[in-house]
Amino acid sequence: MPSLTAWKVPASAQPRAEDYSFDLDHVLTSVVGLHSIIPGDAFTADTLGVERAGNGVVIDHGLVLTIGYLITEAETVWLHLGDGRIVEGHALGFDQDSGFGLVQALGELDIDPMPIGSSAAASVGDRVVVGGVGGRERSVAAQIAAKQTFAGYWEYLLDEAIFTAPAHPNWGGAAMISEAGELIGIGSLQIEREHSGRDEHLNMIVPIDLLKPILEDLRKFGRVNVAPRPWLGLYSAEIEDKIVVVGIAPKGPAARAELKTGDVILAVRGEKVSSSEEFYRKYWALGTAGVDVPLTLYRGGDTFDVELVSSDRNKFLKKPRMH
Repeated sequence: MPSLTAWKVPASAQPRAEDYSFDLDHVLTSVVGLHSIIPGDAFTADTLGVERAGNGVVIDHGLVLTIGYLITEAETVWLHLGDGRIVEGHALGFDQDSGFGLVQALGELDIDPMPIGSSAAASVGDRVVVGGVGGRERSVAAQIAAKQTFAGYWEYLLDEAIFTAPAHPNWGGAAMISEAGELIGIGSLQIEREHSGRDEHLNMIVPIDLLKPILEDLRKFGRVNVAPRPWLGLYSAEIEDKIVVVGIAPKGPAARAELKTGDVILAVRGEKVSSSEEFYRKYWALGTAGVDVPLTLYRGGDTFDVELVSSDRNKFLKKPRMH
């Protein structure tokens, strides 16, 4: 089982305890390492891998919040604590819409939970700490660079994601900590943008306010207890104001309807779409999982209509085994 490796964030990027009004070292003890094993025949094994590692944050007694892709279909989850202990965990729940995942520790963590703050109260320019397991040496003193809509190629949309810079090198499940020492987001991705003529790396952070209305459902049911959104099983990219299919999930609705990589999506139910955000919002507005989604496509010089029977993405995933 891999242990924590001996890397460090460059000293110039590490947070300094004296720069914060809260006990930074104590708050960072709430961040744990997370290592999960996924069966080779799992739906997400090819895209996300069979071994995944990142961070999580203790938010209640034995309850760890992380980014969901680290634990989706996990058969085994191990929590690596900052003091070297390793505790087994159970993948308790995952929310497709926000991207949050929950792990229940199966042994005593003996770690104080990190207090939860308000991501809505955070502003561009605010100083934050993006905390990884291992304390200040594995954490980054960052600033909020942007708060804006984020559309992911895997049928994912956040109304207001948070972007921080400089980027944390081990961002998955990392804690975004406010100047009040509270958890205000969970690390999801690293992205690049051009800024003042040079490439800049940012972390995309899922805001903590999205957790508050769904936390009890995730704890009780392992998912949010509402009818799921329709899922088409395609990966798309915005290329010159066009939505281009760049991948197809095996056995999903798009595969069944014989969509192909390179197809351009022109319209949903006759209404033109020119951005991923527009595309997602239009077909999600048609109803819940199972609804028919009529698309207009362009392929090889031809424009044609096709109807996809949407699915519930969760039905394609393996259920975590109980211990």
